Amino acid sequence: MPSDTATRNPITHRLRKILATSFTDPTTVEALQTLSQLYSAPRPDNAVDAANGNGDEWSESDEDDAEQQHPQDGVIDETAARARKNLQRDLENKLAQDSEHFLRAFGEVNQKLDDLEGLVAEMRMYCDEAEAQVGLTEAASQSLLEHAESLQQERHQVETRKSIVTLFLDRFTLTDAEIDALTSRDVPVGARFFLAMDKTARIRVDCRVLMSGEDGPTKTGMDIMSTTSSYLEQGYDKIYRWCTFEFRRLGTENHLEVSPTMVESVRRLSQRPELLSEALAVLSQTKQNALLNLFLNALTRGGPSGLPRPIELHAHDPIRYIGDMLAWVHQAIAAECEFFESLFGISGRAKRMVGEVRVAGSSVEEEWVGDLLDVGVRKLLRVLHTIRAQDDSIVCYKIANLLQYYTLTMQRTIGDRSVLSDALREITQASYKVFFNTIEAQGRAILRIPLGLDDPSLAPPSFIMDHAQVLREIMLVYDSSLLDEGTDSYPVRGTGEVNDGNGGDGGDDAGTGNDEIDSGANANAAKGFNRILDIMIDPAIAMCAAASEEKARARPQWDSAVFVLNCLCYLKNVLGPFSFTRDKQEEIEGIIQDRLCALEDDHYDHILRDASLWDVVRAMETKDPVTPLSRLPATEPAALQLALSKFSLWLSTPDTVSSPPLRRLVRAYESLCEEVKSGKARYEAGSVLLGRERPFGQVGLLWQIFGLVEEGDAY
Repeated sequence: MPSDTATRNPITHRLRKILATSFTDPTTVEALQTLSQLYSAPRPDNAVDAANGNGDEWSESDEDDAEQQHPQDGVIDETAARARKNLQRDLENKLAQDSEHFLRAFGEVNQKLDDLEGLVAEMRMYCDEAEAQVGLTEAASQSLLEHAESLQQERHQVETRKSIVTLFLDRFTLTDAEIDALTSRDVPVGARFFLAMDKTARIRVDCRVLMSGEDGPTKTGMDIMSTTSSYLEQGYDKIYRWCTFEFRRLGTENHLEVSPTMVESVRRLSQRPELLSEALAVLSQTKQNALLNLFLNALTRGGPSGLPRPIELHAHDPIRYIGDMLAWVHQAIAAECEFFESLFGISGRAKRMVGEVRVAGSSVEEEWVGDLLDVGVRKLLRVLHTIRAQDDSIVCYKIANLLQYYTLTMQRTIGDRSVLSDALREITQASYKVFFNTIEAQGRAILRIPLGLDDPSLAPPSFIMDHAQVLREIMLVYDSSLLDEGTDSYPVRGTGEVNDGNGGDGGDDAGTGNDEIDSGANANAAKGFNRILDIMIDPAIAMCAAASEEKARARPQWDSAVFVLNCLCYLKNVLGPFSFTRDKQEEIEGIIQDRLCALEDDHYDHILRDASLWDVVRAMETKDPVTPLSRLPATEPAALQLALSKFSLWLSTPDTVSSPPLRRLVRAYESLCEEVKSGKARYEAGSVLLGRERPFGQVGLLWQIFGLVEEGDAY
């Protein structure tokens, strides 16, 4: 039973409980730390303890004990003993001290709250008094506030109406400065003037919009339209007067620069065509007189200080004279065209390639430019009289080509519908007409020239050579022409008719060489020059043939055929270096071949007659196929034997003849041998008949006698 007694023993039970208690949990650890702070060892320095507030933690008895402390080594044991002995009392003292501290703090707070409560009560009293006073004031000023509110609403309405009226006036009226800009002579035409005109036009547009509403036109709108119309017309009159003055000044100062102000003025004035027409009439008259004076000065006085020299100094040289005049006209017209295009603001519209023909546009501005240019150049053309006064064909042709070049150049500059282009086309046609009349007269004169009966020469006569040299000069001019290819819109060199547009254009031969020109260019060039070749070559050929026949009748011994062939070959050689005469060369070559064939036939007949074979060959070639050769009188055995004997004797003669007739003679002899040896000829011993005389019926031997190579052995 001792175990039960031990179990019920309180001390045992207490010890076990203490031993079983864990001091590692956070609560226990915190309680122990608090106790350790409460019973921490006192510091030697009492001032430090007082600063830390530790003096209040001890009772008076404890303070007496602390003064009598032993040295430092016994402090810890003594503190632990005291803690075990006075723990409850210390805790109660500590709690009492803290409670007194809280009571003093809350007492102060309570006093402050009492003071605050008094202040709040006093403030509430004052607020009640203020509220009562505000109520009295509000009741007294209620009518005044209502009146002020009504006035404020009226003010807002007035300000709204004022802003509307101000905007309306700004939108539909002009300021004094803008009116002065439109009507006053003191304000020049410029940006300020144009802005005023723009605003006036905008006012009229807006007013029309307002008047097109349901209410219809109003008196205000009509007044605005009337006033702005008056100002706008005054503005247009001011532009007209300014443009007229500037246009007259252009003629006196002779400058071609166009200011932006003038461009804008002309553009605006175009809205009043009648005013613009009057202003442009002044400009055209001014420009016409200025161009005429400049042209006359260039003709008679030349440039500044005499350079360049006056054009009239070269009046003796029509090509130089006409070229200088046309060059001056082209330069002046190009400058005038650029001036007018800049004036009307169309200089950058048309995108043309360099050298491209200008195409007339359909706009009003381009029509004005064309009309102004037409008026300005009507007094500049002095070339036609000079052209008609020329008699030399080469000079006429050079002038015609020069005119054609400038005709194309003017087309590229001012278009093909201008008066100057038309005039140049007419002059070009006239120059070509003069040229063709001249060479036709030369051709007729050649036909009337007889050959000298006492001249035994077979070479071309001197007048044929002179005529060919004239043609050579013309061909050189044609071949070196500066006109461009691909333009055949009007008559040019060598057309079938002067007013025909199908011929070669002015530039089919521009810069061409005989080795570089292509077939298409050759065809066009040949087509353009065919009429000139026909007019100059055909009379020469006809003259050679007719005159040679007349001389041959007077002198039978004179070889007219060789003379004609020499003339034809000479003419062909003259045409040879020029590729555009290929068709005519082929035509002449055909005539030469025909005459050569006729000459060879005649020579062949003479050889047959000399060889006594003409009757035999004639009978063989013309006989009826069913008739035997031996039955014909010319080829009966006795006659054939006689002819072969004479032929053998002719082979022994030293006469020399040309190769083609001998070859034909060999082929004729070969045909005769074949015919005689055949049974159809009905010869008795035909081989024996042929073998009695040279060449004994052997064709190969006849080739050797003539010293010719057989046709089968030529290669």
